[in-house]
Amino acid sequence: MQTPAFTGDLEDWNTLNSSIGFSELLIGNGASLAVWRKFAYFSLFDEAQTTRNRPLSPTELSVFRALDTSNFEQVLSALKNSIRVNAALTINSSSPRHRYFAIKEALIHAVRAVHIPWSQMQAASLAQINSALSQYQTVYSGNYDLLNYWAVMQAPDAFEDLFRGADSTFDPGNSQRQDHATRLLYLHGGMHLVKNIDGSTRILNSSESTLLASFAINQLGDIPLFVNEGSSADKLKAIRSSDYLAFCYSQLAQPKDRLCIFGHSLSAQDQHLTQALQQAGVKTLAISIYPHNPLFVAQQKQHYASLFAEQQVELRFFDALSHPLGDPALRIPTDA
Repeated sequence: MQTPAFTGDLEDWNTLNSSIGFSELLIGNGASLAVWRKFAYFSLFDEAQTTRNRPLSPTELSVFRALDTSNFEQVLSALKNSIRVNAALTINSSSPRHRYFAIKEALIHAVRAVHIPWSQMQAASLAQINSALSQYQTVYSGNYDLLNYWAVMQAPDAFEDLFRGADSTFDPGNSQRQDHATRLLYLHGGMHLVKNIDGSTRILNSSESTLLASFAINQLGDIPLFVNEGSSADKLKAIRSSDYLAFCYSQLAQPKDRLCIFGHSLSAQDQHLTQALQQAGVKTLAISIYPHNPLFVAQQKQHYASLFAEQQVELRFFDALSHPLGDPALRIPTDA
């Protein structure tokens, strides 16, 4: 591997992309923070314990502890299965049913507390994000918020989401690439994705303004499918339990020459993504770094270099603000 100079200097994205060209993009929470700073929350599970509207109760938290997880999808799925088994055995299932609805409601309120409201989204920002994403052949998103979904819906014909089965369900047998369309893969699921009763994945065909409220609290179906908490090993386990998420992860691990990483720290909690990139044998990685100060930049360079120390990969570091997804003009002010 070419050892980068750990200085505070960063390249300009446009110059770098013009000289090399990157057809694949991996984006993380930094892309969301560029638009809405409330996405800086550490844990949705923690948010659900403190939200003002409907926090998780001690009884509901005991379910998370019993399953040794902080992932909502795993807990809701377990409760739904318990309800179905109890019904088959003619056992009263009122307690798990109540817990299911309460936990789902707490999740919805936690999401609404941190997510940018549709009413504050600006058409120009969505159009810019749409244009930026459409420049790539494949976009891998590590985020589960709705920003990319909303942006794509502004001009959906330029994108493919692979939900081509009956009722907009992902069909593993119909995943061939469409010509001239940007393939958008959600590595950790998304708020617009739900798990069907049979375990398959469906996309919610909801209007942009109502999608945040589209999860019906009083229905057992439509479990939101996003891997939002836990260690890298826990996340990988959840990914492998979903045909859609497993497909997306396998695509990230496919051999590739060049890839751009924007707004993703590749921390220990996302070691599985680093391992997929290592398996892919990427020849050149362009990595965004926010230019806080020279020391921060140098430390970030060291961090990424250590992740790929055993790989034959060229690392190129660019100023996040010079990328269209990092444009300061995208930032929408928050009230707090």
